[in-house]
Order: sequence, then structure tokens, then C-alpha cells
Amino acid sequence: MHKLLTGTLLLFAALATLTTRAQVVTGRNTSTYHGNLDTSRPTDIRERLVQLALQNPNYEIADRRVLVADYELARAKGGWLSILSASGNLNELSIKQGSGSGAGSTANNLFFPRYNFAVTLPLDFFITRANDVKVARQNVYIAEAEKNEAYRKLRRDVLSKYEDYLMHKDILELQTRIASGEYTDYKLAETDFRDGTITAEAFKTAETNYYTQEMKKVELQRNYNVSKYELELMIGVPIDDVLPKK
Repeated sequence: MHKLLTGTLLLFAALATLTTRAQVVTGRNTSTYHGNLDTSRPTDIRERLVQLALQNPNYEIADRRVLVADYELARAKGGWLSILSASGNLNELSIKQGSGSGAGSTANNLFFPRYNFAVTLPLDFFITRANDVKVARQNVYIAEAEKNEAYRKLRRDVLSKYEDYLMHKDILELQTRIASGEYTDYKLAETDFRDGTITAEAFKTAETNYYTQEMKKVELQRNYNVSKYELELMIGVPIDDVLPKK
């Protein structure tokens, strides 16, 4: 009887192993896309930004939904094991069962069995299990499609943010030059006005032009900073750490 029990348990374990796909999750940062990144190869700055953005929590959610769908599929494939059941009965009579003999021992075998094995097979079992597996497999396809869509949107967003960053940076540099030129004109007008070579109106015009350009510079500086913060929000690191050192 012990050999029968041991063999049955080993059979159940083997069947469960065959019907469940092994998946190892070693921590929070385990995701399907990490294995595709080769940081040893030199890449374009834009591709580097996309790779960094893949660590974004929003994309990680889509990535882990694929893992959940895979687990659901594995569980659906192994669901047929639910029809099998095993139970044991351990008490004084069952323990002494092996040492007894005669009618008393036979009665104990009838009313106090040590082991019970059962198979319950619902009439719709095969249809239900087959459909459960199909549904789980379709959920895997849906999760993978959603992940691909999330990747495309993330790539578009991070590259758009980078282009906005470059645009605001260039505009700020141009405005800085314009403001610097207006400052030079303002200082010259100030000297000329002190020497009496220009009128107060001309000096006021030069002063107003300078302050106007400075106000534009402040606004453009703000726009540049915001575009930088938005880009860094997506990539998770300071942009200065990613750009090539000059």
C-alpha cells in the first residue's frame, strides 16, 4: 500500500510539472524587455532615450500584464488536475491495522481505510477546460498587443519630448543672443544720453527694448526648463547624464 501511495503521489507531481510552464520571477525589476537591451553597443541618443523610457512604470504595467496572462494560461492548462483528489485517514485503528488479523482486521479495512482516491468528472469538463485554455491564450495575445501599442506610444512620446527639448533649447540660445545685443545697445544709449548726444526719448526706447527682450528670455527659460523636466520624467534620469559630454 505504501508503494501504491508513493507511486500515485509521484505521478501527480509529474503531471502537474508537465502542465505548468516554469517561469522564474527574481524581483520587482524582472520584465520581458530587459533581455533585449544591449548597453555595450553604441546607440543613437534617441534610441538611448527610448531604452531608458522603457523603465517607465507605465510601460512596466503593460509588461507585467503579459506575465499575468502567461500565468493564467498555465493555470488553465493545469486545471484538469482538479478532477483528482486524494485523502488519508490516520487514527488508532488504521495504525494498528497492519498488526491485526482475522475478522476484526477485515472490518477495520472496510470502515477505516487509510487511503482514499477519487476522480470526479463533470459532464462538461472537456469542453469547459478546452474553452478556458482558449480564453487564456487569447488574453495572452491581447496583453502582448497592448504591450506593443504601449511601446509605440512611449517611443512617440519620448522622441517628441526630446524634440521639444531641443527646440526650446535653441530658441533660448537665440533669445539670449538677442537680449545680449539689446543690452549692449542699452548701455551705449545710456552713455550717449549721459554725454548729451541722444535725447531722453531715444534712451527710453533703448531701455524698453532691452527689458522687453529680457522678459522674453525669462519666459523662454521657463519653457526650456519645463520641457527638460517632462523629458526627464519619462526617462527617469537627468538628461545631462545621457547627452554626450562636450
